[in-house]
Amino acid sequence: MQSYRFHPAVARWFEQTFGSPTEPQLRGWPAIQSGRHVVISAPTGSGKTLAAFLASLDVLFREGVEADLPDETQVVYVSPLKALSNDIRKNLQEPLAGIRALFGETNGREIDVRAEVRTGDTTAAQRQALIKKPPHILRRRNPSTCYSLPIPGDAY
Repeated sequence: MQSYRFHPAVARWFEQTFGSPTEPQLRGWPAIQSGRHVVISAPTGSGKTLAAFLASLDVLFREGVEADLPDETQVVYVSPLKALSNDIRKNLQEPLAGIRALFGETNGREIDVRAEVRTGDTTAAQRQALIKKPPHILRRRNPSTCYSLPIPGDAY
């Protein structure tokens, strides 16, 4: 895991939870961490989503160690399916909670990395709350986001 330059707490969480990476993770992490645009094509359950989220969480937690994270969205995950809520729980919420706990143990303070979901069902009040305190990771789902990402100012 250290060959991918993950923060020790991120690497420790992954190793405790999964042991070793899958092939899509092995091949995807170097490209993701280099800042390149990456498409990972692999079978369901092969770790594609976690590959992207773990690399993103690593960046956010590293930034959070240095200073409080700014109130801005840094990661947008576009999903065409509402049914992927289990995927988000397993590949984003659980890693986020586990890594946050490890950082709290090792650094003595919580790092506030926020993740939220924005769908066509999101109420106007919820959208306003997302604007006032943007999540660092935003999952969007609706048919139009399958083809285009939001422009600044219309991100919520």
